[in-house]
Amino acid sequence: MTDQNHKGDQPAQPTDSGSGNAPGSGADGQPESTGAPTEESKSGGDSGDTDPFKNAAQFDADFPDITTDDAIDEDLVEMVEVGVRLQAERDEYLDLARRVQAEFENYKRRVEAQRVEQRARAAEDLAQELLPVLDAGEAATSQGDEHAAALHTQLLITLEKQGLKKVDEVGIEFDPKIHEAVLHEDGDADSPEVSEVMRTGYLWNDRVIRPAMVKVRG
Repeated sequence: MTDQNHKGDQPAQPTDSGSGNAPGSGADGQPESTGAPTEESKSGGDSGDTDPFKNAAQFDADFPDITTDDAIDEDLVEMVEVGVRLQAERDEYLDLARRVQAEFENYKRRVEAQRVEQRARAAEDLAQELLPVLDAGEAATSQGDEHAAALHTQLLITLEKQGLKKVDEVGIEFDPKIHEAVLHEDGDADSPEVSEVMRTGYLWNDRVIRPAMVKVRG
């Protein structure tokens, strides 16, 4: 009797005084993780959130020109057309540059030809201005003036180097291009010929600047 009462008086076993939670539960009352993979973790969780191919159809719908062969072909055609147009423009500019260069070369040749002609004309004009001086020197020489003859000879040599040529031959066939007939006399010659030079004629670079005044026989 005494033993039974003694057992009934024994205090109850203490529980977890800090949390008052049942064994196997966490601090927040949720079941503690045991570290073993669950079915959800084995399958990767929600497959719709992590599947890289889930939105492929939507991507194709949003960007159809990027992934279609037609778009690539259109871009290629456009690039080719741009290249052809640029090449045509380049060829046009090159052709224009060649024409401008050719025109410039022609212009330079014309200017140079005009410059040469102007120099020749100026020299010819000077020679014509000196013809009276040559006539005077020739007359003085025929009269025996040695000083005038020396000056006449020197001037004539200088002008001949530049293209002057005398027309004063006797006995040659009369040529109306370089001779001016002022007197005629009878003769046995089949064709008229120069029998006397009345005044010397001159050529400048094979161009007549003054015909010779002559007497013609025949």
